[in-house]
Amino acid sequence: MKALFLCTALLLSMPLHAAQLLIDLGSGSHAWQTQALLEHPDVRDITIRDDVSYKRDMHYRAVPLASLLKGLKAEDHLQAVALDGFAAELSAAPLLERQGARAWLAVEDPRQPWPALAADKPSAGPFYLVWTDPAAGHISPEQWPFQVTRIQRLAPVAERFPALRPAPGLAADDPINQGFALFQKNCLACHRLNGAGDSQFGPDLNLPYNPTEYFSGDFLKRYVRDPQSLRRWPQAKMPGFSSSVLPEAELDLLLGYLRHMAGRKQP
Repeated sequence: MKALFLCTALLLSMPLHAAQLLIDLGSGSHAWQTQALLEHPDVRDITIRDDVSYKRDMHYRAVPLASLLKGLKAEDHLQAVALDGFAAELSAAPLLERQGARAWLAVEDPRQPWPALAADKPSAGPFYLVWTDPAAGHISPEQWPFQVTRIQRLAPVAERFPALRPAPGLAADDPINQGFALFQKNCLACHRLNGAGDSQFGPDLNLPYNPTEYFSGDFLKRYVRDPQSLRRWPQAKMPGFSSSVLPEAELDLLLGYLRHMAGRKQP
Protein backbone atom coordinates (compact mmCIF):
# COMPACT_ATOMS: atom_id res chain seq x y z
CA MET A 1 0.00 0.00 0.00
CA LYS A 2 2.85 2.38 0.87
CA ALA A 3 4.53 1.65 -2.47
CA LEU A 4 1.28 2.34 -4.31
CA PHE A 5 0.86 5.63 -2.46
CA LEU A 6 4.41 6.70 -3.33
CA CYS A 7 3.92 5.75 -6.98
CA THR A 8 0.66 7.73 -7.18
CA ALA A 9 2.25 10.74 -5.51
CA LEU A 10 5.15 10.60 -7.95
CA LEU A 11 2.81 10.52 -10.95
CA LEU A 12 0.82 13.47 -9.65
CA SER A 13 3.98 15.48 -9.10
CA MET A 14 5.34 14.87 -12.59
CA PRO A 15 5.14 17.85 -14.97
CA LEU A 16 2.82 17.87 -17.97
CA HIS A 17 4.26 16.68 -21.24
CA ALA A 18 5.28 19.25 -23.83
CA ALA A 19 2.86 19.63 -26.70
CA GLN A 20 2.86 20.45 -30.40
CA LEU A 21 0.91 23.08 -32.35
CA LEU A 22 0.56 22.70 -36.11
CA ILE A 23 0.30 25.92 -38.11
CA ASP A 24 -0.55 25.42 -41.78
CA LEU A 25 -0.83 28.58 -43.87
CA GLY A 26 -1.17 26.80 -47.20
CA SER A 27 2.40 27.27 -48.38
CA GLY A 28 3.73 24.68 -45.95
CA SER A 29 3.13 23.70 -42.36
CA HIS A 30 5.22 24.21 -39.26
CA ALA A 31 4.96 22.13 -36.09
CA TRP A 32 5.78 24.30 -33.09
CA GLN A 33 6.92 22.54 -29.93
CA THR A 34 6.15 23.99 -26.50
CA GLN A 35 9.78 24.76 -25.68
CA ALA A 36 10.42 26.47 -29.01
CA LEU A 37 7.46 28.78 -28.38
CA LEU A 38 8.55 29.50 -24.81
CA GLU A 39 11.95 30.50 -26.24
CA HIS A 40 10.55 32.48 -29.18
CA PRO A 41 12.28 35.89 -29.53
CA ASP A 42 8.91 37.67 -29.28
CA VAL A 43 7.60 35.79 -26.23
CA ARG A 44 6.34 38.06 -23.45
CA ASP A 45 4.78 37.90 -19.99
CA ILE A 46 1.25 39.29 -20.36
CA THR A 47 -1.73 39.85 -18.09
CA ILE A 48 -5.24 39.18 -19.34
CA ARG A 49 -7.91 41.04 -17.41
CA ASP A 50 -11.07 39.04 -16.72
CA ASP A 51 -10.01 36.10 -18.87
CA VAL A 52 -12.96 34.69 -20.84
CA SER A 53 -12.30 31.08 -19.81
CA TYR A 54 -11.07 31.52 -16.24
CA LYS A 55 -13.35 34.47 -15.33
CA ARG A 56 -10.50 36.23 -13.53
CA ASP A 57 -7.20 37.94 -14.26
CA MET A 58 -4.59 35.54 -15.64
CA HIS A 59 -0.87 35.77 -16.36
CA TYR A 60 0.68 33.97 -19.34
CA ARG A 61 3.88 33.50 -21.31
CA ALA A 62 2.65 34.30 -24.81
CA VAL A 63 3.78 35.02 -28.36
CA PRO A 64 2.02 37.64 -30.50
CA LEU A 65 0.03 35.54 -32.95
CA ALA A 66 1.08 37.83 -35.79
CA SER A 67 4.67 36.64 -35.24
CA LEU A 68 3.60 33.08 -36.07
CA LEU A 69 1.57 34.01 -39.16
CA LYS A 70 4.30 35.28 -41.45
CA GLY A 71 3.10 35.81 -45.02
CA LEU A 72 -0.58 35.84 -44.09
CA LYS A 73 -2.70 38.62 -45.61
CA ALA A 74 -5.46 40.58 -43.88
CA GLU A 75 -8.08 39.19 -46.27
CA ASP A 76 -7.14 35.56 -45.51
CA HIS A 77 -9.23 33.23 -43.37
CA LEU A 78 -8.07 30.92 -40.59
CA GLN A 79 -9.55 28.16 -38.50
CA ALA A 80 -8.32 27.25 -35.01
CA VAL A 81 -9.17 23.66 -34.06
CA ALA A 82 -9.29 22.53 -30.42
CA LEU A 83 -8.88 19.08 -28.93
CA ASP A 84 -12.61 18.82 -28.16
CA GLY A 85 -13.79 19.58 -31.71
CA PHE A 86 -14.33 23.32 -31.22
CA ALA A 87 -13.45 24.99 -34.55
CA ALA A 88 -13.15 28.78 -34.41
CA GLU A 89 -13.47 30.59 -37.74
CA LEU A 90 -11.16 33.62 -37.67
CA SER A 91 -10.63 36.49 -40.08
CA ALA A 92 -6.91 37.13 -40.41
CA ALA A 93 -7.08 40.92 -40.16
CA PRO A 94 -7.68 41.14 -36.37
CA LEU A 95 -5.04 38.47 -35.71
CA LEU A 96 -2.40 40.53 -37.50
CA GLU A 97 -3.10 43.74 -35.55
CA ARG A 98 -0.35 44.98 -33.26
CA GLN A 99 -2.39 47.79 -31.68
CA GLY A 100 -5.82 47.89 -30.06
CA ALA A 101 -7.25 44.39 -29.66
CA ARG A 102 -4.21 42.13 -30.03
CA ALA A 103 -4.13 38.34 -30.37
CA TRP A 104 -1.59 36.25 -28.45
CA LEU A 105 -0.84 32.55 -28.31
CA ALA A 106 -0.53 31.71 -24.62
CA VAL A 107 1.78 28.73 -24.07
CA GLU A 108 1.43 26.46 -21.05
CA ASP A 109 4.80 25.62 -19.52
CA PRO A 110 4.78 21.95 -18.42
CA ARG A 111 6.84 22.97 -15.39
CA GLN A 112 4.25 25.58 -14.37
CA PRO A 113 0.86 24.20 -15.46
CA TRP A 114 -2.19 26.43 -15.53
CA PRO A 115 -5.12 25.79 -13.19
CA ALA A 116 -7.98 23.54 -14.26
CA LEU A 117 -10.95 25.24 -15.91
CA ALA A 118 -13.23 23.44 -13.44
CA ALA A 119 -13.01 20.66 -10.89
CA ASP A 120 -13.51 17.90 -13.47
CA LYS A 121 -11.79 19.60 -16.41
CA PRO A 122 -8.22 20.12 -17.63
CA SER A 123 -6.58 23.52 -18.07
CA ALA A 124 -6.96 25.78 -21.11
CA GLY A 125 -3.58 24.56 -22.37
CA PRO A 126 -1.41 23.57 -23.95
CA PHE A 127 -2.13 26.50 -26.31
CA TYR A 128 -4.74 29.20 -25.85
CA LEU A 129 -5.61 32.16 -28.10
CA VAL A 130 -6.07 35.18 -25.82
CA TRP A 131 -6.55 38.91 -26.43
CA THR A 132 -5.32 42.09 -24.81
CA ASP A 133 -7.80 44.99 -24.99
CA PRO A 134 -10.48 42.77 -26.61
CA ALA A 135 -13.19 45.43 -26.26
CA ALA A 136 -11.35 47.60 -28.79
CA GLY A 137 -12.08 45.00 -31.48
CA HIS A 138 -15.45 43.67 -30.25
CA ILE A 139 -13.81 40.28 -29.80
CA SER A 140 -16.40 37.60 -29.03
CA PRO A 141 -15.95 34.63 -26.63
CA GLU A 142 -15.79 32.32 -29.64
CA GLN A 143 -12.55 34.03 -30.69
CA TRP A 144 -10.79 32.73 -27.55
CA PRO A 145 -10.26 29.04 -28.46
CA PHE A 146 -8.38 27.04 -25.84
CA GLN A 147 -6.67 23.64 -26.00
CA VAL A 148 -5.77 24.57 -29.57
CA THR A 149 -4.03 21.86 -31.53
CA ARG A 150 -4.04 23.27 -35.08
CA ILE A 151 -4.30 26.64 -36.84
CA GLN A 152 -4.87 26.43 -40.58
CA ARG A 153 -5.53 28.76 -43.49
CA LEU A 154 -8.70 27.80 -45.35
CA ALA A 155 -11.02 29.16 -48.00
CA PRO A 156 -13.76 31.47 -46.68
CA VAL A 157 -16.73 29.81 -45.00
CA ALA A 158 -19.18 30.64 -47.80
CA GLU A 159 -16.96 28.83 -50.32
CA ARG A 160 -16.47 25.76 -48.16
CA PHE A 161 -20.09 25.43 -47.08
CA PRO A 162 -22.63 26.61 -49.69
CA ALA A 163 -25.48 25.32 -47.49
CA LEU A 164 -24.81 28.22 -45.12
CA ARG A 165 -25.32 30.90 -47.75
CA PRO A 166 -28.34 33.18 -47.74
CA ALA A 167 -30.50 33.39 -50.86
CA PRO A 168 -28.54 34.45 -53.96
CA GLY A 169 -29.00 37.93 -55.32
CA LEU A 170 -28.79 39.76 -52.01
CA ALA A 171 -26.44 42.74 -51.96
CA ALA A 172 -23.18 42.29 -50.08
CA ASP A 173 -24.31 44.83 -47.47
CA ASP A 174 -27.84 43.40 -47.16
CA PRO A 175 -28.77 42.91 -43.47
CA ILE A 176 -29.07 39.15 -44.07
CA ASN A 177 -25.49 38.96 -45.32
CA GLN A 178 -24.36 41.10 -42.39
CA GLY A 179 -26.07 38.60 -40.11
CA PHE A 180 -24.30 35.75 -41.93
CA ALA A 181 -20.94 37.37 -41.15
CA LEU A 182 -21.91 37.62 -37.48
CA PHE A 183 -23.03 33.99 -37.48
CA GLN A 184 -19.60 32.96 -38.71
CA LYS A 185 -17.88 35.01 -36.02
CA ASN A 186 -20.07 34.08 -33.06
CA CYS A 187 -21.80 30.74 -33.75
CA LEU A 188 -19.94 28.57 -36.24
CA ALA A 189 -17.19 27.64 -33.79
CA CYS A 190 -19.69 25.42 -31.96
CA HIS A 191 -22.66 24.92 -34.26
CA ARG A 192 -23.48 23.64 -37.70
CA LEU A 193 -26.36 24.81 -39.87
CA ASN A 194 -27.99 22.66 -42.56
CA GLY A 195 -25.41 20.06 -41.59
CA ALA A 196 -22.63 22.38 -42.80
CA GLY A 197 -19.62 23.36 -40.70
CA ASP A 198 -16.57 21.75 -39.15
CA SER A 199 -17.47 21.92 -35.46
CA GLN A 200 -18.54 18.79 -33.60
CA PHE A 201 -19.39 20.74 -30.46
CA GLY A 202 -23.00 22.00 -30.48
CA PRO A 203 -26.30 21.18 -32.18
CA ASP A 204 -27.31 22.13 -35.72
CA LEU A 205 -29.14 25.49 -35.75
CA ASN A 206 -31.49 24.71 -38.64
CA LEU A 207 -32.17 20.98 -38.61
CA PRO A 208 -34.60 19.72 -37.64
CA TYR A 209 -35.75 23.13 -36.32
CA ASN A 210 -34.30 26.61 -36.30
CA PRO A 211 -34.34 28.27 -32.83
CA THR A 212 -36.36 31.15 -34.30
CA GLU A 213 -39.14 28.58 -34.87
CA TYR A 214 -39.56 27.56 -31.24
CA PHE A 215 -38.37 30.55 -29.16
CA SER A 216 -41.22 33.05 -28.93
CA GLY A 217 -41.06 36.74 -28.17
CA ASP A 218 -37.69 37.92 -26.85
CA PHE A 219 -36.75 34.57 -25.31
CA LEU A 220 -34.17 33.81 -28.00
CA LYS A 221 -32.43 37.11 -27.33
CA ARG A 222 -32.48 36.35 -23.63
CA TYR A 223 -31.02 32.91 -24.30
CA VAL A 224 -28.14 34.37 -26.33
CA ARG A 225 -27.41 36.94 -23.63
CA ASP A 226 -27.59 34.49 -20.70
CA PRO A 227 -28.23 30.85 -21.68
CA GLN A 228 -28.60 29.55 -18.14
CA SER A 229 -31.30 32.10 -17.35
CA LEU A 230 -33.59 29.87 -19.45
CA ARG A 231 -31.93 26.45 -19.38
CA ARG A 232 -29.80 25.68 -16.35
CA TRP A 233 -27.73 22.54 -16.03
CA PRO A 234 -24.18 21.88 -14.76
CA GLN A 235 -22.81 20.67 -18.09
CA ALA A 236 -23.92 23.75 -20.05
CA LYS A 237 -21.12 25.08 -22.24
CA MET A 238 -22.63 27.94 -24.23
CA PRO A 239 -21.29 31.32 -23.07
CA GLY A 240 -23.45 34.40 -22.78
CA PHE A 241 -22.92 37.19 -25.31
CA SER A 242 -23.05 40.55 -23.54
CA SER A 243 -24.03 43.74 -25.34
CA SER A 244 -20.39 44.89 -25.21
CA VAL A 245 -19.42 41.84 -27.30
CA LEU A 246 -22.56 41.58 -29.43
CA PRO A 247 -24.41 44.93 -29.52
CA GLU A 248 -28.18 44.86 -29.81
CA ALA A 249 -28.12 45.94 -33.46
CA GLU A 250 -25.74 43.10 -34.31
CA LEU A 251 -27.84 40.59 -32.40
CA ASP A 252 -30.86 41.67 -34.46
CA LEU A 253 -28.86 41.11 -37.66
CA LEU A 254 -27.75 37.66 -36.47
CA LEU A 255 -31.31 36.61 -35.65
CA GLY A 256 -32.43 37.99 -39.01
CA TYR A 257 -30.01 35.60 -40.72
CA LEU A 258 -31.34 32.67 -38.68
CA ARG A 259 -34.96 33.51 -39.54
CA HIS A 260 -33.97 33.73 -43.19
CA MET A 261 -32.27 30.34 -43.08
CA ALA A 262 -35.32 28.74 -41.46
CA GLY A 263 -36.83 29.00 -44.92
CA ARG A 264 -33.74 27.49 -46.59
CA LYS A 265 -33.46 24.09 -44.92
CA GLN A 266 -31.22 21.69 -46.83
CA PRO A 267 -31.29 18.18 -45.35
